[in-house]
Amino acid sequence: MKKIRIALLSFLLIVVCVSNAQETDLQIRQTAIEYARKNDFSNALMVLSSGLTKTPNSLILLKELAFTYYLAGAFEQAAVVMLPLVQRDDADIQTFQIAGNIFNGLEDWKQSEKIYRKGLKKFPQSGQLYSEYGQLLWSLKKTSEAITEWEHGITEDPSHSGNYYHAAKFYFAAADKARCIVYGETFVNLESFSARTDEMKYLLIESYKRIFNLNDSKVYYIKKTTDFEVRFLQTISRYSYLAAKGIGVESLYEMRLGFINEWFKSNQESFPFSMFDRFKYMVDNGMFEAYNRWLFGMAVDIEAHQTWVRQHQQAYDEFLKFQRNNLFHPKMGQHYF
Repeated sequence: MKKIRIALLSFLLIVVCVSNAQETDLQIRQTAIEYARKNDFSNALMVLSSGLTKTPNSLILLKELAFTYYLAGAFEQAAVVMLPLVQRDDADIQTFQIAGNIFNGLEDWKQSEKIYRKGLKKFPQSGQLYSEYGQLLWSLKKTSEAITEWEHGITEDPSHSGNYYHAAKFYFAAADKARCIVYGETFVNLESFSARTDEMKYLLIESYKRIFNLNDSKVYYIKKTTDFEVRFLQTISRYSYLAAKGIGVESLYEMRLGFINEWFKSNQESFPFSMFDRFKYMVDNGMFEAYNRWLFGMAVDIEAHQTWVRQHQQAYDEFLKFQRNNLFHPKMGQHYF
């Protein structure tokens, strides 16, 4: 029993020491970050180097050291620090992100691809790594490979917004209406208040216009049309009469309201989709019109949007409160493209 108590006390002492060391590393890292924010990279590097004399194998400090070199433009020094870290058993997702950025900075595309592939092998459900790897492939003009990675990111990590953003832009360029709309609107419900959100709202409006333009057809790198896509376009096309005088906020609201009601009658059982569940909730709780105003109003007509908001301030504020406080989480297994 005495030996057990001694062993237990020794274990607890080790745990406390490790915990204290980690806390110290985090404090050192935060001090370095504060210097880096002021572009005082010399002091940031000095702080990190000093900390590493105490805990030379600290992943936290080594990652920050490499990233600080990267921010300072010293890509080669950053690479020297970073490359061994991706080989470590305790390498985390951030390790591979930082390493990818460093070798992108060096324009060592081969090494960068190798790092992302290694990271995704270890973390196959990391939406962030799929998103960044796809961006690298896109920059290398490997477009079909890029969209494949973004699609994988959507499938494996449906709550990460970046893959929807890049996929929606890709499919907008390819004139694929359904994919652009579904991915684009999923994105704005995941990342509702950023500069990228405003960009996506414009793409959504233009994609809806394309649905009713019979001369606008798909172009390059498009996969086979799926049943979900067919039903999506068929359902929204039933409201084409609303587009006869052009696509605007009011016509979009009416056709999208009709779409949701029709979808839940005919297609929701075959294709359960969490984003459409969110729309139905807003319809049932009187927020769907305000949501559509938020989604399209500023992009279509700023003055008309502001007038509507003034006249419906309470409804608009209630929707904004809902959008901010009820984060959207797409469900796994609902990828139909």
